[in-house]
Amino acid sequence: MSDALILDAHAVLWSGDRDAVAGRPLLLLLHGYGADERDLLGLSAYFPEEFTVASLAAPLAPPWPMPGRSWYPIDGLDGRNPAHVTAAAQAVIDWVDAHAADAASVGLLGFSQGGAVSLQALRLQPERFAFVVNLSGYATPGDLPGDAALAEVKPPVFWGRGTADDVIPEFVIEHSTTWLPEHVDLSGRVYPGLTHSVSEAEIADVRVFLEKQLERA
Repeated sequence: MSDALILDAHAVLWSGDRDAVAGRPLLLLLHGYGADERDLLGLSAYFPEEFTVASLAAPLAPPWPMPGRSWYPIDGLDGRNPAHVTAAAQAVIDWVDAHAADAASVGLLGFSQGGAVSLQALRLQPERFAFVVNLSGYATPGDLPGDAALAEVKPPVFWGRGTADDVIPEFVIEHSTTWLPEHVDLSGRVYPGLTHSVSEAEIADVRVFLEKQLERA
């Protein structure tokens, strides 16, 4: 993937006034594989109202007949290549620099692929993002230049996943379980019986986490 990815600014959906970013905490939503910018926006009703919420559209189209968008390929011999995750994360950073540079703070909430990209963006620029919420996602294997700085900063990360999730490969779950506590201030929960999805209990936990981030600001 030699060409830089660019997110479609016109596809971004906002929970309120898109011009009300300046001076306010911003929460970016990154959907999963085969979904789109509409998928997670409904969750914003359960989040603290202090946040301006923007739901981004991933830059790629998955192979037919899969609907929606994708942040990086997962099919073929080059599927789940860490470089693809990094390229998607850089695209998120570029969008923030172009459209939300005046936000008081920026947090990321991603589901599945979106969770992996959120963590990768945090690794690329540990000082840029206030926190990450990683739902049914993972930390991408491999080293990045910012990992040492990340381990020094240890920004807060919430990781939620279900015991019945059979989508995310076990080896990346094992990697994430070891890697995350060494690099971030990790909190979260494993939800019995939850599949590759989000539950009411998980969203309630996410709200508590977000409220704590507002207190820290």
